[in-house]
Amino acid sequence: MRRALWVLAVLLSHWRRHPLQFATVMIGLIAATALWSGVQALNQQARTSYDRAAAAFGGMRTPMLVSPGGGAFSQKLFVDLRRAGWPVSPVLEARAQIEGRSVRLLGIEPVTMPPEAGAAAEIGTSGAQAFITPPGQALIARETMTELGLREGATPTLGNGRMLPPLKLQPALAPGVIVVDIGIAQTLLALPDQVTRLLIGKAKGPRAALDSVTGQQLRIVQPESETDLERLTDSFHLNLTAFGLLSFFVGLFIVNSAIGLGFEQRLPMLRTLRACGVSARQLNAVLILELVSIALLAGIIGLICGYVIAASLLPDVAASLRGLYGAQIPGQLTLKPQWWLAGLAISVSGALLAAISSLLKAARLPLLATAQPYAWQQVQQRWLRLQGAGAVLVLAAAAIVLWFGGSLIAGFTVLAALLLGAALALPVLLGLVLAAGERNTRRPLLAWFWADSRLQLSGLSLALMALLLALAVNVGVGTMVESFSRTFTGWLDGRLSSEIYINAASDAQAGEIQDWLKQRSDVQAILPGSRAEVQLEGAPVEINGLPDHATFRDRWPLLDATHDAWDRVRDGDGALISEQLSRRMNLAIGQTITVPTPAGPWTMRIAAIYADYGNPKGQLAVNVDALLKHFPESPRTRMGLRVTPENVPAVIDAIRMRFGLDGRNLADQASVKKESLGIFNRTFAVTSALNAFTLGVAGVALLTSLLTLGNSRLPQLAPLWAIGLTRRRLAGIELLKTMCMALITSLLALPLGLLVAWCLIAIVNVKAFGWRLPFYVFPLQLIELLGVAMLAALLASLLPILRLLRMQPVELVKVFANER
Repeated sequence: MRRALWVLAVLLSHWRRHPLQFATVMIGLIAATALWSGVQALNQQARTSYDRAAAAFGGMRTPMLVSPGGGAFSQKLFVDLRRAGWPVSPVLEARAQIEGRSVRLLGIEPVTMPPEAGAAAEIGTSGAQAFITPPGQALIARETMTELGLREGATPTLGNGRMLPPLKLQPALAPGVIVVDIGIAQTLLALPDQVTRLLIGKAKGPRAALDSVTGQQLRIVQPESETDLERLTDSFHLNLTAFGLLSFFVGLFIVNSAIGLGFEQRLPMLRTLRACGVSARQLNAVLILELVSIALLAGIIGLICGYVIAASLLPDVAASLRGLYGAQIPGQLTLKPQWWLAGLAISVSGALLAAISSLLKAARLPLLATAQPYAWQQVQQRWLRLQGAGAVLVLAAAAIVLWFGGSLIAGFTVLAALLLGAALALPVLLGLVLAAGERNTRRPLLAWFWADSRLQLSGLSLALMALLLALAVNVGVGTMVESFSRTFTGWLDGRLSSEIYINAASDAQAGEIQDWLKQRSDVQAILPGSRAEVQLEGAPVEINGLPDHATFRDRWPLLDATHDAWDRVRDGDGALISEQLSRRMNLAIGQTITVPTPAGPWTMRIAAIYADYGNPKGQLAVNVDALLKHFPESPRTRMGLRVTPENVPAVIDAIRMRFGLDGRNLADQASVKKESLGIFNRTFAVTSALNAFTLGVAGVALLTSLLTLGNSRLPQLAPLWAIGLTRRRLAGIELLKTMCMALITSLLALPLGLLVAWCLIAIVNVKAFGWRLPFYVFPLQLIELLGVAMLAALLASLLPILRLLRMQPVELVKVFANER
């Protein structure tokens, strides 16, 4: 034990003499751990919120009985099932409008609610009486109360004019949900003796068969491991995880280069320790102990940085999830102990993964061979051939998954295999280019230039792989974002065709506003709208009601349509469907779609397919009058106004003064577009930050690789200096070699990046969201990224070049005096 401690002290003395190297290892591990743990913290916070929403009073985590059509059914079935021994509890759920905001109104019966559904914990035994007896209570989360601008005890009015019971704060409740007694909910929603589902508790005795009690009126839905919201947001979180993992691995390139440099410089120390009697097994064990100690220290700091990163990005991520998916994420970060343990584990695993090459080479080299500082960097043609074969196999696997895979995971697998195959193929391609340059030159110095570049390739290949991956991902994501931005902006112009948008507090107020607007000459058209939501094939689908007006006929972003599409929609028997709904349900123009409604099944023929970017849910656009006929309880509070641009401010001021609407209920087209573009920008804020980080890490990895090669390069440079080449010229040649390899790598990264962009647009985006964007190429962006990559390579080369310029002649002379 004492010997091991002395060996550890000797090894640690290297870091005391080289604090910059120690800082590089720490920075690499801290950065890798911080980015990965920060992304996981964001994902964990969001998924905890989803679980709260799913488990709220027996949500999708509890078995239930529902009607086959998904609508409400008679409360009498609840009574019949209780008498037949079924431990069921009724629930009534619907969307309601409060101050122009949509919330989930949930009516429950706390006495019969199964204990596993959480009613007792949420309401409390002492609060059950106050919850049930008039006027009752409306349980609400703090986030929802703050968003609605209400206080505890308030009695807000719903959009249909009915008043909620006094609000009672319930911190454990999921955001966006208001819970009342089921009798109160039936009155508020004008659904007397109706329920939407029956929760099933644990049976304590025999019960009759379901069919014998309800016939075919109800069906059992088993608990789901994944909710609708989780399915919708899976792509967003998978995107974050993928880029976090990429940043983690690129961060390990710094660690690998720094540990490689330390290993090369400690070879004489290792030789001495071995000569003093330290066995190879013990030496490697102490090296691993040293790495684990450093990794734990860096992991703790990285976790703190990851927490700060997650806390700073949480508002943007929460805004994106709320804007894109309607997911309510609390603004305060709360983490479980497992997150801290996982962060430390990932730091230690990353350090061992980055150092495994050095550890294996140290274990396999004989005792005397360790005195050769460059022995572990020799170029092996056989290894390059194996690496090239591996690249071919990985790329072939990507092609196979692309052909046969049909899921989002398969899409990311194709992307990962493409990047891995390209990275493995890079040294082989560079070797071929450098060998071709060597064959096609006759001048001795140029021949040495190409040959020596091939010799350096072994030490620089990992850093060049990092540069290739970082630049390719930057090109790919940048191209996708710019393509999305161009398409999204044009799409917004078509969807946001009204100059003013109003969301009244109630149907009655909406009627008053319309009557008042009809008397104004500066309002050219009033475009009322409504919405409903149904379940089709187990997924939520929005139904958007549109009036028959030239505004929509001329500007709605149709991708494909029949010649009489809008006439069919006007007649009520035709529907426009979104691209994602068309892909998910495999629907085409001319086919029919049946929607469950309170008035019975509604069958429509598909007349057109339209683009609906930014919405992960499927959507149908139908005539608003037909929608209200089939969904009579749908709110009629939404409307758009066609107004000449110069009259927009005056009309908005007049509406605000007359009806007291604020910014949440009244907005002009420019404000809505600004908010939509803000959501768009926040959505890609995290990936943009990760992209910039990976490119910076690639530059640092290149720097550490060049520092690693610095001392071992002297035997190659000293003979050239001895025959008359000045140090300045040698420095210029070294800089030119590095820039040449960086340029070749960057040029290879550009088409790879465009291929990555195609995979993101044509595969990942389609599987994740259901829509496909047009593919655009932006030459100026490619030139800019190429310039940034070359600048990063230049900055990484400056320190080694300056060291060569300032090197004293005696250092070069010593090369001939030493046995190497």
